Amino acid sequence: MRAWSKQELLIAIAAERAALAEQLAEVDEVQWATPSLCAGWTVEHVVAHLTAAASIGPLRWLRSMSGARFDDAVHNQRRLEEHLGPTPSGTLERFRAVVDSRTAASGHWPAWLGEVIVHGQDIRIPLGLPTPTPPDRAAQVAAFFAARDFAVASRSAVRGLRVEASDAELGVGDGPLVRGPAVALVVSMAGRSAMLDRLEGDGAAMLAERIAAPREPRP
Repeated sequence: MRAWSKQELLIAIAAERAALAEQLAEVDEVQWATPSLCAGWTVEHVVAHLTAAASIGPLRWLRSMSGARFDDAVHNQRRLEEHLGPTPSGTLERFRAVVDSRTAASGHWPAWLGEVIVHGQDIRIPLGLPTPTPPDRAAQVAAFFAARDFAVASRSAVRGLRVEASDAELGVGDGPLVRGPAVALVVSMAGRSAMLDRLEGDGAAMLAERIAAPREPRP
């Protein structure tokens, strides 16, 4: 599988944000308060978190992390609160304003595409919304996730496993097979259990054991 260029990834990131914003425009205030797959965060909190991620460059990120004593949870919560609107519609408007943003804490563009795809599912799954993410877009993230632990322990989750997408050109690693839709692979590699039932192969149970936890992660 060919790794996408920075420009291709930036286009994909903007498209993912735009698609999520379009869906959120139809969500009512009760749904905005729905618990997401991120422990302790509602749908609105996750949207504000995505706005924050698209609004902070490397230097400001470093200052924020330093101020939080390099505690990711404290940093994320502070920046989330900074980007919450006075109402859900205000939070959505702030998110819409960063749809085309090229600002990020680092130049790891596949990771930032993964940020939108994973958190998009953190929102869509509890709300029962469809997933518009093209499989080839998710496959770029899955390949990156399999290669390294970045914001999530994705490489560790699939170490010693063969990861293949059933709907995209993706095949990485050696060992017992984990196969399924590219989006389900990405979400599972990010430590979420919500799409494990869409994966198959001798390695699927091993992956499930590795990410099993009483609470879903936030990053």
